[in-house]
Amino acid sequence: MMIYKNYISVLYIDLSSKKISVKHRQDLCEYLGGVGVASKLLEENIKPQLHPLDENQPIIFAIGAASSIFPVITKTVAMFYSPLTMELGESYAGGRMAMTLLFAGYDAVVITGKSKKPTYLTIKSNNIAFKDARALWGLCTDETGRIIRERESGEGKRSILRIGPAGENLSSFANVCVDTYRHFGRLGLGALFGSKNLKAIVTIGDQSIQIENFKEYFKVYKEIYKKVTETKLMKKYHDLGTSVNVLPMNKIGSFPTRNLTENHFEYAENISGEKFAQKNLIRKMACTSCPVGCIHIGQFRREFDEGYEFESVNVAYDYELIFALGSYLGINTTDAILELIEKVEQMGFDAISTGVVLGWATESYKKGLITNDHTIIPLKYGHVKNYIKAVEYMAANTNEFYKILSKGSYKASQKYGGMDFAVQFAGNETPGYHTGYGSIVGHTVGARHSHLCNAGYSIDQSMEEFDKEKLIEMIFYEERERCILNSLIICLFARKVYDKNTILLALNTIGYNLTENDLTTIADKIYKTKLKIKKMLKFDLKNIKLPKRIFQTPSANGKIDENLAYELINLYNKKLEAYLNTDL
Repeated sequence: MMIYKNYISVLYIDLSSKKISVKHRQDLCEYLGGVGVASKLLEENIKPQLHPLDENQPIIFAIGAASSIFPVITKTVAMFYSPLTMELGESYAGGRMAMTLLFAGYDAVVITGKSKKPTYLTIKSNNIAFKDARALWGLCTDETGRIIRERESGEGKRSILRIGPAGENLSSFANVCVDTYRHFGRLGLGALFGSKNLKAIVTIGDQSIQIENFKEYFKVYKEIYKKVTETKLMKKYHDLGTSVNVLPMNKIGSFPTRNLTENHFEYAENISGEKFAQKNLIRKMACTSCPVGCIHIGQFRREFDEGYEFESVNVAYDYELIFALGSYLGINTTDAILELIEKVEQMGFDAISTGVVLGWATESYKKGLITNDHTIIPLKYGHVKNYIKAVEYMAANTNEFYKILSKGSYKASQKYGGMDFAVQFAGNETPGYHTGYGSIVGHTVGARHSHLCNAGYSIDQSMEEFDKEKLIEMIFYEERERCILNSLIICLFARKVYDKNTILLALNTIGYNLTENDLTTIADKIYKTKLKIKKMLKFDLKNIKLPKRIFQTPSANGKIDENLAYELINLYNKKLEAYLNTDL
């Protein structure tokens, strides 16, 4: 609910008619906030019978039940009908958006319709404006952000979302850039922006909220702050960041390399978190309301003219980007990875999908399924300059091949072959963890097919002895528990800080009156709503077909047995069917 209010404040924007309304929804309070409220709003507004990019499909944003009030509660959720997987789309971004929506007085935003011409929105408290974006159409994300920063007021109190050419040209894995270094990355939200002629959104929060019972609130705040900054729970995220995982994952044989033909990269030392820190790291940044500073900015030099003319380019990096645009493509230097990341960012693609799609294309090229007639330039592992050109071709839909490639590896392999080595789960490209059954099942059954849904990869690493039933129970438990974390919306890096007691302490000092049983009920309500949406969109785990490659290349726990993997997915499916039939 809106803090200290008994309702959820929802802003509705229709781009076709330019009609705006605000509704105070008491009925949404039972979903707490964040992913709960967004799921219910998506269920209400989605049009299952229409294509995901039909103008009548909604884009939902929601902030959490304690956004920006306590440390590391920083994220905004977007929910939509994914053009990549053709089912539930759910994506999270940090930056300043949650803070600005909170201080503009909105818990959630529902955007429908299509503007007649390219538009960007400015959202303030009681003031929504539709601005002409024709001059911005075709520009990269960086230029778009720069121009909007110069045109719009609210510096320090605003957040700027924008898409690049990939979103404008409806790539199924186009992302939405948030405040330069954060993104709604996965599942194609950028394409929905493009389909609505929506180039950008500026949210400006210039109100304030008076904290009641400040003494009790501040006591809890300090306890959480201390856990975040003075214990080891989040230390690694500030030190090397998630790139600290490169060497350990490589060592245990879980580091996908060259389109997952290998589980180990011989040049891992060259692209490790330690190497990035030594060679390229220049700055660490944080989302608003976070004291950690996990956003690692690296710098590389680029020659832009003859006569020793160089520019310094700053790019954010982390483990997923190093895997997807590094080892997965055989790229073995930090500078080359940063250069490719920068191009992917500018065009507005999801980095993980881009790397995995290019990995499939490279192997297809090698096997002769596609030729220079398709790719224009040869695609070979390690050739970063050609990958940069390929990213540009995809963003521009330069020819039929690149247009289809921009729809994802599943659709590209349907057209050109190579489905066995198009490494995706239900249409979403694989994250960088080939750890065992936990990762395979976790990605497959996860609501959004992400490693962040239930951390199956982590279960693989912590389970001492493989046990089928235990694995299924652990994945289910984590998937459901994260519905609570994502209703607040806590950055998942802080998931060990915010146990249930801490969550209750925090919420109950800012006007809520919840018990542990209440949290469990809310988690069930949210998870079941997401499952209902997936069912509405005809998603069925029984229809899943996994790529053969994941069974051919050994994981950290050895070769994965195909029959057992499907048996586990079937077990999870039966558990879900029984779960959906239980009363709340």
